[in-house]
This record gives sequence, structure tokens and C-alpha cells, in this order.
Amino acid sequence: MLDPKCYRQDLEATTASLARRGYRLDMDRFTVMEAKRKALQVEAEELRNRRNHGSKAIGQAKAKGQDVSPVMAEMTALGDRLVVIDVRLNEVQAELEHWSLEVPNLPHASVPEGQDEHDNVEVRRWGTPPEFDFEPKDHVDLGAPNGRMDFAAAAKISGARFVVLRAELARMHRALIQFMLDWHVTNHGYQEVYVPYLVHAEALQGTGQLPKFAVDLFRVDQDPPYYLVPTAEVPVTNLLRDSIVAADQLPIKMVAHTPCFRAEAGTYGKDMRGMIRQHQFEKVELVHFVRPEDSYRALEDLTGHAEAILQALELPYRVMSLCTGDMGFSAAKTYDIEVWLPSQQRYREISSCSNFEDFQARRIKARYRHPDFAKPELLHTLNGSGLAVGRTLVAILENYQDKNGNIRVPKLLQAYLGRETI
Repeated sequence: MLDPKCYRQDLEATTASLARRGYRLDMDRFTVMEAKRKALQVEAEELRNRRNHGSKAIGQAKAKGQDVSPVMAEMTALGDRLVVIDVRLNEVQAELEHWSLEVPNLPHASVPEGQDEHDNVEVRRWGTPPEFDFEPKDHVDLGAPNGRMDFAAAAKISGARFVVLRAELARMHRALIQFMLDWHVTNHGYQEVYVPYLVHAEALQGTGQLPKFAVDLFRVDQDPPYYLVPTAEVPVTNLLRDSIVAADQLPIKMVAHTPCFRAEAGTYGKDMRGMIRQHQFEKVELVHFVRPEDSYRALEDLTGHAEAILQALELPYRVMSLCTGDMGFSAAKTYDIEVWLPSQQRYREISSCSNFEDFQARRIKARYRHPDFAKPELLHTLNGSGLAVGRTLVAILENYQDKNGNIRVPKLLQAYLGRETI
């Protein structure tokens, strides 16, 4: 959520900044709500002042033995009026908060202008896409023998956009999770955490998935309702909800593996074949909590940590700076890492690394105690996939295949699988 000062002190600048990402801020609606809030707040303060003066007057009159019933009657009426005004003020403030929850983050000045993915800017590439002297198969055909990648079996159980992995592919999938967790803890100093896969609505509101993206979530109708996590970003970021950490504890870096559940609403017909876009998939997620002045350096570090996994697995990739029109709702700046898929002859997203500045921290009240100020300051939060496990498996199958359909196991995974070839 944006700082209310953005609307109250810099409404035109805020409107112009949001327009960069294609969002039209309803200035008229805000102006009306804010005028109501100010008027009600002024009246409430005046009524409280009158009540305080009246209380003193009653005390003084009693001390002098005077009749206080007229003043008491006035105070009763004043109190009744204050109750009404407080109710109205709370209603207007709730309306303002609900309105503000629908407003996306402001894009950082360095974010390139654009409307969609075609306007994203390439930052760098690593590795060279492999050249084959045969027509490379896609991961679906490579995984088909002996039902090692079985979409039909999954459809019997759950429907479309699920998969059953067997034998070596199931083991490689599990090995990738273990490898990524070990790598981030050992090489980059992350603290591994295990978190719930079911969260309440407040957690999703805190990271920005609710209220705007409810249609993309799987809801469990309990009382109160639960939601299956769309990403480990949600439970891990909320670990610091309503917290104040000491400055010397920062930065805090956490890594977690979770399954992720997404309805993929509005994507019918897109990436229906294979494991690219599933309702259930696995990710190893990286989350940072940092001082505001450190967050853009942390974004570069976090992106580099995700890249390091692809480099260790020797998978070609590129890094893209997302344009204003392609960024996620909560992000101030995002880098997408895209891995090369030979079957498609193109790069596909495998990680999205974002700096949210204080957008999420304001929602969840995640703060730190600045050594130079008595009042706690909001943290900056960042997160990125390190990596999406299923897509990493897809990339390995396609980039490491031979003409007979065998898959060479990347060197750093051989110890986990106990073999060099599938």
C-alpha cells in the first residue's frame, strides 16, 4: 500500500507515476473521500475538546456547589454526537483503506517505459544455447517413455494442468529442491524456513494478492476461510507481520521451499501442453528484509543468487528488466530471469525478482528500529524464485538431451541422483 502522503501531499505526481504503468488513479473519488475524512476528523477533535472543557467545568461547578445538570445534559448530547461522528469517520477511513488496497505500487524511476512484455529490456545474457544435429524434443516427449512424466494419470485424479512424475524424473525434481536449498544456505547465507501452505486472507492482503487477485487463488471454505499459497512469498514475508526488528539484525534473508497453487484464471489455451503453466508446482523462494537505503543493492544481489543456480546447472539464460506495463501489482522494480528452451527456440521465465520497497511492509507493519530515530521505520521487502523447480526440470531435460532421448544429468546433481544419465 502506498504512503497516504502520496495522495495528500503529491496527488498529481502520484497520478502521473501510476499512469506510467497504465493505472488511472481516480483522483475525484479520493478528493471526495478525503474531504469527508478531514471534515469528520475536525468535528471529532472539536467535540473532544468541548467535552474536555465541559468535564473541567463540571468539576469546578461541583466544587462551588453549583447546579451541574445543564452542563451534564450538554455533555451527554455532545457524547452522543461524538459516537455518531466516530462511526462515520471509521467508515470513511475504511473506505479509503479499501480504495488504497486496489492501487498498485509506484514504479521506480529506473524502470523502462512500456505497455507489455514486448517492451521489456534485456540486461544481460549468460551461456550459449546448445546446438543439436537433430530435432530437439520438448520435455513432454522426453518424459513420456515409461510414463515418467504422466499428464493422463494426473488428469484422472485432478484434471488438466497437473502432472505425475515417476522414477528418475521424480527423483530429479526432489534433487533440484534439495540442491537449491543447500546452495542458497551454504553459498549465500540464507536462513531456511519451513512455513504453512494454508494462509488466511490477511496474509494475502499483506503481500498484495488480495483483494485484487482473488480469482487466481484456491480458496478453502472454512470459517474463517483459508487459501492455498500461490507462492512462499506470502507466508515468509508475513513472518515479520506486526514486528519491529533491531537494525543490527538486518538484512534478514530467508529461503523456503513450498508447493504453489494458482488457478491461472484467464490463461485458458496458454501453455496448456506440459509443465510450463500448472495449477500446482514447486518453488524455492528467496525473501529479503532490508533497510530502505539498501534495497536496490539487495535486488541486484537477490537476482544474482537466482542466476547462480542456472550457472551452476550450466543452463543458458537472460535477465530482463520489466517495463512499467508488465510489472506485478506490488513491485517497484522487477527483473525476470528467462531460461533457454530448445523446443521453443526462445527464453522462458524461470524466476521473477522484485523490490517492493515499503509497499508490503506498510500493509503488514514490518518495521525496524533505526538507531538514530526513536520512531520505528518501515522495512523494504524483496523476493524472487531461486528457482521455479518444475521449469528448471523442463530446462534440464531439453538442454541436456541427446538424439536417443537420453538426458545427461548436470554435474552438480549427479551426487544427489547417484547417476550421470537418465
